[in-house]
Amino acid sequence: MRELSADDIEALAVGAWILGTGGGGSPYHGLLNMRRLYDEGLRVTLMDPQALADGDDVAVVSYMGAPLVTQERLVDSRMTARSVEVMEEYIGRKFRAVMAIEIGGGNAMQPLMAAAHLKIPVVDADAMGRAYPEAQMTTFAVGDLAPAPLTSIDPRGNEVIVSRAATWKWMERTSRKVCTEFGSIAATCKAPRTGAEVKRWGIPYTTTKAINLGKAVMDANRRHEDPIAAILKAERGKRLLAGKVVEVERRTTEGFLRGRAVLESDGRETIVLDFQNEWTVAWHDGRPLASTPELICVLDSDSGEAIGTEMVRYGQRVTVIVLPSPEIFLTPRGLQNVGPRAFGHDIDFRSVFSS
Repeated sequence: MRELSADDIEALAVGAWILGTGGGGSPYHGLLNMRRLYDEGLRVTLMDPQALADGDDVAVVSYMGAPLVTQERLVDSRMTARSVEVMEEYIGRKFRAVMAIEIGGGNAMQPLMAAAHLKIPVVDADAMGRAYPEAQMTTFAVGDLAPAPLTSIDPRGNEVIVSRAATWKWMERTSRKVCTEFGSIAATCKAPRTGAEVKRWGIPYTTTKAINLGKAVMDANRRHEDPIAAILKAERGKRLLAGKVVEVERRTTEGFLRGRAVLESDGRETIVLDFQNEWTVAWHDGRPLASTPELICVLDSDSGEAIGTEMVRYGQRVTVIVLPSPEIFLTPRGLQNVGPRAFGHDIDFRSVFSS
């Protein structure tokens, strides 16, 4: 177990935003909250998942909703902690630790805020290895673990418990409906996981991965080197295109941010990026160049900073890269949950790293 430094948290925000693949909400507000909590003397420790006892209870947390809404509404840092407390009251047990459902975007910061208030450690793991928009798009769903109970808290003080769900899809539909009624923003504590389940089905060391990725970008910028090259080296990624944004369409529907962005390279080559909170498919001349579950990331060409689907705009100079997927999502069950067809695209997944 190690205490996270203020520099670690700064780097986590940078790395998690890249791993968010356009979604998960910007970590910026969470970073501001963590700076304030550290200034007040609170600290967060990071726990190796292998240090969990099999019977330990682990709280799995996230914000839920449309990324655009999370940028427009500031919320209290205690909201996620409250979702954990409501779950403890419901199950009648205290949690040993807290972890992120997704390491991508702002949800990488939520367990840190909860941990600071609850004085429990953060497990160095998540269940996505990136960001995904729906409840069934996790390693826990791939493992067919129980999808319920779930607690959902909004900024007004409304608290909802979903005690049972027939399937992961029904948990997504039910919790999404609640979230939409809350104004497309909610702090949630997902179904509690045991230490044994986290060790078997969690993706280990993703918090450390995001911190190291963020440090690589920050170090490259300090040395006036190419930060995108540093990302590709750190994560063994591939560059798809460098150019500018020439068109953006987006809309918020059913608690999601959906749309497309058109990018044009300096050589007049054009690609189209579809998104549902996160970037899902990159197209060229009607053919898929890359798709989920591999990580499509749109980055500022100068700074290497990630650009979210809620922030992409006409005229930005960007570079599109692809990073490898966690292996579990490349299995038949994994592709069923998070492959391109899970997002309504009638195409088969083909890795950009197989060519």
